[in-house]
Amino acid sequence: MIVGPTAVGKTELSLLLADLMPVEVVSADSTQVYRGLDIGTDKVDPAVRRRIPHHLIDIRDPDEPYSVADFRRDATAAIQAICRRGRYPVLVGGTGYYVTALLRGFDFEPVPPDPDLRRRLEEEYEKLGPEALHRRLAAVDPQRAAVIYPRDRKRLVRALEIWYQTGRPPSQFAPPRSGPLAFAARCYGLTAPRDDVYRAIARRVDRQLARGLVEEVRRLLEAGYDPRLPALQALGYKEIAGYLRGEYDLAEARRRLIRNTRHYAKRQWTWFRHQLPEVRWFDRREWTLPQVARFIAAEAGAGMPSGKVRAPVAPAKDDPGQAPAPGR
Repeated sequence: MIVGPTAVGKTELSLLLADLMPVEVVSADSTQVYRGLDIGTDKVDPAVRRRIPHHLIDIRDPDEPYSVADFRRDATAAIQAICRRGRYPVLVGGTGYYVTALLRGFDFEPVPPDPDLRRRLEEEYEKLGPEALHRRLAAVDPQRAAVIYPRDRKRLVRALEIWYQTGRPPSQFAPPRSGPLAFAARCYGLTAPRDDVYRAIARRVDRQLARGLVEEVRRLLEAGYDPRLPALQALGYKEIAGYLRGEYDLAEARRRLIRNTRHYAKRQWTWFRHQLPEVRWFDRREWTLPQVARFIAAEAGAGMPSGKVRAPVAPAKDDPGQAPAPGR
């Protein structure tokens, strides 16, 4: 498993691993499941995916629902099939709730969607504002409210939907923070100083705009997809949709996208640090991605029990300096 904040290098690391060992990638990204959302979700190029199998990408249309329970079912099936083929499944992604639910083996108690209730809550979100609904959630479940950003409409509305349907705090349905992992997984994380990540986020946003993000969002809207769909509330899509509606100019859309992605990265740091203490962290100031890839490949090849730390792999000639031990 490879986790970490957005733009820190998780995808690149997974591709480097594929050069060292027979891997198949299982995406743990809640937006890459949707067809047509390519540039804004930074999907791996199709040519690369033909060479290195990737799972749980392009499996839903933007107007089809996809839940964390769906992800846990699909990811479990993919991992089991990869193992039967004698290959290494590598879970890669930054959707913390997906990763934690899978690794903790959370057994979801079914709380089916209530379309009428959800519609009323979404109307209140638009009329009263995200902060009002967030305060309402904090009053009944401060634990869940602490990990949901007020403008994360999808999860905020879903949390209140669970509360109104069951009368129980939504956090009671969340994966536990401790206990054995459901899989014999080794957990690795990439991190970097916040300023470095923020600069990488800005560079990525500019690349996405240059590659045609505006045109991608325009095509989705012209195809008839409602901008209020959860898929089109994803980072990049809601900001560009606002620009296309004439609410602000492209410079403001860029500023909002960079700001909102920074906020998302902060939440990712918090989530993985608190929910998955098993993660072995590699600081990008001290480790190059090739060094991290060789470290992980050496551990996997040695078949060492999870939790033991193998001596760092000596860096190659293009990686100056001895690789330091990974942190916790």
